[in-house]
Amino acid sequence: MTAALRLGELASESRTPVEIHVFEAAPQLGGLVASEQIGDYLIERGADSFITNKPAGVKLCHKLGLEADLIGTDEKNRRSLILSRGKPVVTPEGLNLIAPGSAWSILKTPILSLKGKLRVLCEPLIQRRAEDGDESLASFTRRRLGQEMLDRIVQPMVGGIYTADPEKLSLQATLPRFLEMERKYGSLFEAMQAGDELLGGADKTTSGARYGLFASLRNGMSQLMQALESRVRSVTQVHTQARVEEISISPAASSGVVTRSAQAPKGEIVWTDAEGRPQRTEFSAVILATPAHEMSRVLKSANPEAAAALAQIEYASSAIIITGHDTSGIDHPLNAFGLVIPAIEKRKILSVSFLNRKFPTRAPAGKVILRTFIGGALQPEMMDLSDDQLIDTTLSELKSIFGVRSKPEFAIVARYMNAMPQYHVGHLDRVATISKTLAGTPWVDLAGNTLGGVGLPDSILSGEKAAERIWAAIGTDSHAKPVA
Repeated sequence: MTAALRLGELASESRTPVEIHVFEAAPQLGGLVASEQIGDYLIERGADSFITNKPAGVKLCHKLGLEADLIGTDEKNRRSLILSRGKPVVTPEGLNLIAPGSAWSILKTPILSLKGKLRVLCEPLIQRRAEDGDESLASFTRRRLGQEMLDRIVQPMVGGIYTADPEKLSLQATLPRFLEMERKYGSLFEAMQAGDELLGGADKTTSGARYGLFASLRNGMSQLMQALESRVRSVTQVHTQARVEEISISPAASSGVVTRSAQAPKGEIVWTDAEGRPQRTEFSAVILATPAHEMSRVLKSANPEAAAALAQIEYASSAIIITGHDTSGIDHPLNAFGLVIPAIEKRKILSVSFLNRKFPTRAPAGKVILRTFIGGALQPEMMDLSDDQLIDTTLSELKSIFGVRSKPEFAIVARYMNAMPQYHVGHLDRVATISKTLAGTPWVDLAGNTLGGVGLPDSILSGEKAAERIWAAIGTDSHAKPVA
């Protein structure tokens, strides 16, 4: 949608007629963002907020006239919990995902043993890594902070974001600031004490993620999607329940004849409508904003090299089980934004987010919305369970961890199959390869969370940049340009 909106803006700025089509396989636009009102509860099936130090999300809200509806997280509960030996424990104060806030915060946490604490405190004595190039999250953390810090704190904190295997997760592609902190200061402790800009606005008074940097919309995240969809429909033709099957390239384009004029279509979008009937739409340029495996399938005949490179990107599946509870039936005060669970704890859930502890108006007084995450790269077998089994598993774990005794007022399962790209070591090299192969089809570009970031602002920016590249690739003239 942001790619389509940006194309419309470019056409308007240059006073060039343009015909833009949006094809969406699902019945509605919005992707993984979906708010829902259940009685007095306002739940989120997907993303519940977005980070603001990456400005694309905030800028889009301003562009759509939503600035007055932006809301921040509640200051009262800006902390996270980590399950430690079966008990929820507050994350060490000032921790920035990997980087410890202070020596004192490490010394006083009950999460680490004395041996584990001493190993972390030795971090300033560890030499910088001599080699350049990528490194896994596990390798970096183990090298600088020790195995126990990796197992007990870093793996669950970062795993809660990427649902990934830390032994495979690329630090360069996901959290490059920590590599830069090591290069610049030689120590994470030194970088934290210096308050370097690489920290991205870290708050040393909170624990866990940078909660003060997150925002949502007053009426839920779908408020952003609805405003965006309304604007997009004013400048495009939207086709829902329209599954793109293939990009069919014209003989001239496939023979390597590249023209900057939009007068000659480069080929056809082959797609099926809601009734399963095959359709064809001519195009001068195409932006794919799908998972990599879908991009690979669609590009198989148009650009086999790009298709093969995209097929190498792995994905993980997960589910969110959203439940509503009366707090009188819960033993734990839930005085945080959520809990992450180390794999070493051998539980059946990955994490739990307390939605209305972040945004209090999401639930009535005396109630709480729990969003429990299951699956991911380390527990793929959990996705084989039925919805009822996922709910039963969730309630059993919530009872064990928080003392949730009461029956939930509602329980909803949101499944996201093959939805989270895994940025494994070498991901940036794969991205470079994909970009190189796309040079053969300059009227094709990519957007979404596949290549350059999994967050909402990353996806928004990727759509806008893809639109700008496509506009430059097809040139400008006075003729209508069909762009899909």
